[in-house]
Amino acid sequence: MLVELARKVAGWGFDVLELPVENPGDWTPAHAAMVLGDLGLGATVCLVMPPGRELVGTDRSTVTATQDYLRGVVDAAAAVGSTVIAGPAYASVGRTWRMTVAERAAAYAELREHLAPVVEHAGQAGVTVAVEPLNRYETSLLNTVAQTLEAIGDLPHCGVGLDLYHQNIEEADLTGAISSAAGRIAHVQVCGNDRGAPGADHLDWPGILGAVAGAGYAGPLCIESFTGDNATIATAASIWRPLAPTQDDLALTGLAHLREVMRAL
Repeated sequence: MLVELARKVAGWGFDVLELPVENPGDWTPAHAAMVLGDLGLGATVCLVMPPGRELVGTDRSTVTATQDYLRGVVDAAAAVGSTVIAGPAYASVGRTWRMTVAERAAAYAELREHLAPVVEHAGQAGVTVAVEPLNRYETSLLNTVAQTLEAIGDLPHCGVGLDLYHQNIEEADLTGAISSAAGRIAHVQVCGNDRGAPGADHLDWPGILGAVAGAGYAGPLCIESFTGDNATIATAASIWRPLAPTQDDLALTGLAHLREVMRAL
């Protein structure tokens, strides 16, 4: 599957393939590195947080298991040449709970404490942990860029992972939020406001990508969308209708639009 997909996206003109790590060992990093290297593709790696992976508000054994998982993701990233792992490295997707101001501050302190050994391991491997805020329906802990910056504080080898689908929902001033993270943006995922192709939507892509560049980010823009063909993913991501004529069309039109915008900046 990886060989077929990598050949396809390389032929289309993509520069990078993003690899998810649901569980370490699901794919072989050495083999993936060889496949991507032969095709001239770079790699980024995203982490996955299903129920049971938690760094806050849970028991010690769950924290330890989650830290071990995240270290495994770091190792996979280093093996394929990715300098980043990205995702909601704090709580399982879909977990929400109410917090007072004091309880939120305590949760952020707990997150920093439990992320510290992970980012230390990441730094030794030459990898940055990009902590991704999610929309209000998927978490109650980190929804905005400002909250994420507050939560991670001055942790080394740690930055903000921007997913513009979520930030389009949560930020009152999207470009302002991006600019506020200048120097701390470690990864950027893009898609249309409906999870479709960038450009086939209402977002101000010249303004958004200009803000991303102005914030000092020079890494890849990774198109992240989902297919309704996989029942588990479709339900988790609330994909109830086709977002493009085909998934290939979504990727190709999105790539063409992003490149057109970037050339004009």
